Amino acid sequence: MELDLLDGRSGQVTGAFAGPLPEARNPYLVYLSGLRGVESARTMGGCLDRIALLTGASGQDRPGLLFPWHLLRYEHTSLIRATLLRQINQAGEPWSPSYLNKHLSALRGVLKTAWRLTLMTAEDYHRARDVPNVTGSRLPAGRSLAASEFVSLLRTCLADPAHAGSRDAALIAVLYNTGMRRAELAAARIEQYDPGSRLIRVVGKRDKERAAPLNEPTAVYLGRWLALYGARTGPLFPALHRSGALLDRPRPMTPAAIGQLLNRRRLASGLPALTAHDFRRTFIGDLLDTGADLATVQALAGHASPVTTSRYDRRPERVRQEAVSRLRIPAPDEL
Repeated sequence: MELDLLDGRSGQVTGAFAGPLPEARNPYLVYLSGLRGVESARTMGGCLDRIALLTGASGQDRPGLLFPWHLLRYEHTSLIRATLLRQINQAGEPWSPSYLNKHLSALRGVLKTAWRLTLMTAEDYHRARDVPNVTGSRLPAGRSLAASEFVSLLRTCLADPAHAGSRDAALIAVLYNTGMRRAELAAARIEQYDPGSRLIRVVGKRDKERAAPLNEPTAVYLGRWLALYGARTGPLFPALHRSGALLDRPRPMTPAAIGQLLNRRRLASGLPALTAHDFRRTFIGDLLDTGADLATVQALAGHASPVTTSRYDRRPERVRQEAVSRLRIPAPDEL
């Protein structure tokens, strides 16, 4: 395959290579297909598509599909890293270190696939992937929900007489009670729920299964929904008709649909912006506030590392706030 490589000054593709690789030999497709979970493939595919666009690929639906990943060398990947460091988000701020490193991880992943497909030599692969991660950290994004917001969401759902009202109330209760990720909730099935023990078997990242216990109120919300639903098998929270009625052939909701559902309900409740991950953040933070030990919360959240769980701990922040509040500064009316 003939290809003019990336321009040494701009880091952009200056030519085109002679046709696409077959699907079975395309590093982009093979790498993404090897990832476990639709969300992982979507996330890493988005990273590769952004890298391809930043280096001059065409703006098609999947710009990374025809990008010549197997022809990248160290001079190209180092320029890609430098280009990523210059990116600004919609708020006018540089990309966070974790977001940058996710792109670099995707880049290394597709290069490794190209090497495994014998499209790169071992030497070229190891040189090309030898770009360091970005150092630094940011405070966790998102927010925690107040108890009053949770109540408002449930009231809004229960005021809806359609099937969607019962389904959404149960979904929101389960989301908070288990801290499940959107993709996990979308994939949950009726067969995975044991009402006797009030446990939902959750298949999380890297195909790891965990048991998510429900408290009694959440089990009531879910039980009412399942009684109305009437199905014995299938998605725990199915997509519904636009009118809010059940479909003849139930199909699971998508993670994006869950996000849209939450946005509709929070707008109807008059609440500020929130995401599905905010429920997970609240679940973990509230458990730690009750005194649950880190190992237990880690297992309930399905985190691979306790370090990840500890980032949701709000207690150190409150201790720091209390310490600062003890500083003596005269009030304006005291001067």
